[in-house]
Amino acid sequence: MKNNNLSELSKEKLIKRRDLLKGFLIGIGIVWLLMIAFVIYIFATRDTSKFSFVVFMPIFILPVTLIPLLINVGLLNKEVKSRKL
Repeated sequence: MKNNNLSELSKEKLIKRRDLLKGFLIGIGIVWLLMIAFVIYIFATRDTSKFSFVVFMPIFILPVTLIPLLINVGLLNKEVKSRKL
């Protein structure tokens, strides 16, 4: 999303989009923490010699895939602050 698209949004739509993306990020963060806890539990209770590096792939890839969303939320926050909402 470009900055000029953000400047064209109304106040209500801007705040609604920011809150929606924040809620999505919080939800994904909770799921990510649960995934980490599950993998730790599996490693603590099972024989770790049977696991490969593939088990860790979702845990390492999820934060990387969320970088564009984090950038978008940052741009929305800047626009909200520039409008002093």
